Amino acid sequence: MHLTEHAGKALLEQAGLAVAPGIALGPGEAEIVPPPFPGPYYLKAQVLSGGRGKAGGVVRLESAAEIGPAAQRLFTLPIGGQVAPFLRLEPAVAHDRALYLSLGVSRERGSLCLSAAGQGGADIEALAGDPRLLVLDVPPPFAPTARLLRRVFFHLGLAQPLWAPFQTFLERLFAAVAEHGLLLAEINPLALTPDGRFVALDAKLVVDDSAVSLHPELRRFGDDRLLTEPERRARTYGLSFVSLPGRVGLLANGAGLAMATMDALEAAGLGAANFLDFGGTADAVRLRAAFDLLFADARVAACLVNMFGGILSCADVARALTEALGDAPPQRPVVVRFAGNGASRGAEMLRRLGLPALAVAEDMDQAIAMLSEMVPVGPRRDFDAPSPQAGRAVPDGVAAVQPECRLPPSLLDLDNESGVLVQGITGRAGRRHALLMRAYGTRVVAGVTPFRGGQDVEGIPVYDTVAAAVAAHDIALSVIFVPAAGAADAVLEAAEAGIARIVCITDGVPQKDMLAVRAALAGREVLLLGPNTPGLLVPGIMQAGIMPPDPFTPGPVAVFSRSGTLTYEVCSRLTAAGIGQAVAAGIGGDPFGGADFKALCRMVQGDDRVRAVMLIGEVGGRAEEDAAAYLEATHFPKPVAAFVAGLSAPPGRALGHAGALLERPGGIAAKLACLSRAGIAVCPELGEVAGVMAGLLCGG
Repeated sequence: MHLTEHAGKALLEQAGLAVAPGIALGPGEAEIVPPPFPGPYYLKAQVLSGGRGKAGGVVRLESAAEIGPAAQRLFTLPIGGQVAPFLRLEPAVAHDRALYLSLGVSRERGSLCLSAAGQGGADIEALAGDPRLLVLDVPPPFAPTARLLRRVFFHLGLAQPLWAPFQTFLERLFAAVAEHGLLLAEINPLALTPDGRFVALDAKLVVDDSAVSLHPELRRFGDDRLLTEPERRARTYGLSFVSLPGRVGLLANGAGLAMATMDALEAAGLGAANFLDFGGTADAVRLRAAFDLLFADARVAACLVNMFGGILSCADVARALTEALGDAPPQRPVVVRFAGNGASRGAEMLRRLGLPALAVAEDMDQAIAMLSEMVPVGPRRDFDAPSPQAGRAVPDGVAAVQPECRLPPSLLDLDNESGVLVQGITGRAGRRHALLMRAYGTRVVAGVTPFRGGQDVEGIPVYDTVAAAVAAHDIALSVIFVPAAGAADAVLEAAEAGIARIVCITDGVPQKDMLAVRAALAGREVLLLGPNTPGLLVPGIMQAGIMPPDPFTPGPVAVFSRSGTLTYEVCSRLTAAGIGQAVAAGIGGDPFGGADFKALCRMVQGDDRVRAVMLIGEVGGRAEEDAAAYLEATHFPKPVAAFVAGLSAPPGRALGHAGALLERPGGIAAKLACLSRAGIAVCPELGEVAGVMAGLLCGG
């Protein structure tokens, strides 16, 4: 959740930090609300896009008479495609120096970072890599140690009398970041006033969405005025929604599948009008709200519902969709594609409705073809990936380079005799999936729920602690269904009890919690999948998590993925082509998790049961690039293919997964090029994954 400067300063002031005073002015208020402080003034457009100052969104005014005319201009000034819904008026603050200070989570460095420079202002980006910009990693427990503060203080060249106020300011900034779940608190500039005070003249704050879910009171700092009307309505119904410029309304379950469907529409010259992920639950009210959102957009000529049933049954969605439509046909043509859990039942239910405007497709390719007949086809976007470069394959007689560190615990060594623990087993999700895992053949030997020790779940004994469960059973793996607030602690409890393989299904775990987990597990021989993972499945042998068994069949391909629904989609296509899987494992869609692609590739590097690897990636982050570097550097001895979803994603918008954020334009092209240079066969479309993999297995 990105905050406006006005809201960010309110949060900082509440945390005890000095900020420039200010008032908010809506349209028409600048002429009638007298400023409560003397000039000169700064009038600032309140938008979330960058480059506000360079775009003319911040103006200095010498007198109150200038406020009205300046406000009229700012209320019509587009900044980053957005016009400010309100302005902030504040007095100019006299200062001797303007500094730069920020405290935030760095995805690139994988840590909380404290950054400082002796000069602040709009061009701070130009100091990237410059020694004048000090960047320090802050290890868990993310506390402002005296030595850390001294490094910053002396780097800024501040005089000794300023030590006490500077120390107080930074300690309060750390407290604000911790208390409010901030991913970023950037103050640029930070003013040093003639009387020795540090005052925030600007504030760029970002709150972790997971922290907002755990602490809804943080929503008071958000501002719905900066959302589009459809985005506001979507938030009311708990729908993940982003407006796009196409003509096909899109509903899908799972961020990965939704992104891949966006790409398929774009490649066909159709173009999605939106990203809409209704997640793992669907009822008539939410589906009706979703269709209302789509059909309220005059650009939407038709709608596509694309669902791969896993936790959620397609039959349940069909029932909810039938109820949402009632007796009336859809306002515009709707194409529905079901696959996976309950697909045939759901499709038959919709066909029986006999609605001319409701078509049911057999597969995703047919759904796109149907839409092509309903919607005028525009320019097709070329997503062709560059051809794989030679150089990664191991020359004859040359052994693969062995990694310096030990291999992670293997997932392929698990079998139907391996003991599995379920943490959170007495919760609804934990209980349900423990029984489903057991029905698949997994040996679920125990569960853990504090204060429920001595109970059982249909014969599975429950313990108060993981240590107690480990003392009574031989446990090879733990699956975690603990709520987000306690999930990180549950991971550490399992690791400290000596469990070598941990699968954390929980989503919505705050990013700083996972940074602490990663630091605690560093150097341990523990393989963690997740959080926000569907788990793993060894076809025909065992399942640990929430993956539906239907798409999978035993075979020689290891499938590693950032998306649950895309794992099911890709494996179903491989299975249909007669290509089985040795293992399917999800690393999770969050910015920070446990094992990455590189670790899982290392795990199967010398395993003869795996002949090839399929990587399923998403926009954002460097997981794919890191894997490519490893595969190339180690002369990885097995062929690798990759499919990356979100090629058509708009920069700067997170599409469902917090980690699926394209930070800058061109980033996805660089990602694909990196994969290709490493000799990885990149599949530009879902329809190509089976053919590409078949070619790799045949040596083509």
